[in-house]
Amino acid sequence: MSPDGSKYRQALKTAHEFTRKVVRRRKECLHQSKSDTSNRERLMPFIDILLQAKDENGVGLSDQEIYDEVDTFMFEGHDTTSSALSWIVYNLANHPELQERCRKEVDEVIEGKGDDELEWDDLTKLEYLTQFIKESMRLYPPVPAIGRDIKSSIKLPDGRIIPEGMSVIIDIINLHHNPNVWKDPEVFDPERFSKENSSVRHSHDFVPFSAGPRNCIGQHFAMSEMKTFIAVLLRHFRFSPDSSKPVKQIVNAVLRSTTGIHVYVIPREKDSN
Repeated sequence: MSPDGSKYRQALKTAHEFTRKVVRRRKECLHQSKSDTSNRERLMPFIDILLQAKDENGVGLSDQEIYDEVDTFMFEGHDTTSSALSWIVYNLANHPELQERCRKEVDEVIEGKGDDELEWDDLTKLEYLTQFIKESMRLYPPVPAIGRDIKSSIKLPDGRIIPEGMSVIIDIINLHHNPNVWKDPEVFDPERFSKENSSVRHSHDFVPFSAGPRNCIGQHFAMSEMKTFIAVLLRHFRFSPDSSKPVKQIVNAVLRSTTGIHVYVIPREKDSN
């Protein structure tokens, strides 16, 4: 009944109306283009998969089930991705030599293709930028903790048992800063994510997108989105830190800074490169 409750309900209504509008519009497009089946299967978007999915009895998802899935994909991926991108830019500003290495890689990949014409296959060539993004998400995971319900008892290495039916919090940010898992955990080092180092690391040491059957459905999309966004920024700008406004982390549903993330954004002098 509070003013904040009223704002929340209005915001939720706006978000849901947007999702429903997207689904309705896509349904109309599918009805209009039924005759065009070229590349439909290979290029089918996520929303089309939901709209056309059917079980063994030929029954599709209800409108509400489709809305729920689209809500998750569209909105869960925005707040978290914007948080990750903010911390990536912050780390670029604070590590100028690594920033230049990322920029050089981007330049080499895009060279001769026009100003910012990244193609899908180019994303896999941005190996060092990918390492940089992952190291940023290690130190500043967009989602610092997640919850899980225990479906069967789990015995811990020290002999203690978490019984079935308990709810637990998986503390991602502390895992990523744990000196028993990571050597010099507070040091920013993208080389941790080189192919050689990644191959000998436990798969659950680094879990910014969670892991297992309940992992993030949009993690590959998010990585592609972040690589593209940061690559374009590096083509146009340089970043340097603003030491007068230090960050102050707050661990919430999404990792933020209560003081904001302030960096100097300097237009790139392309003629000197």
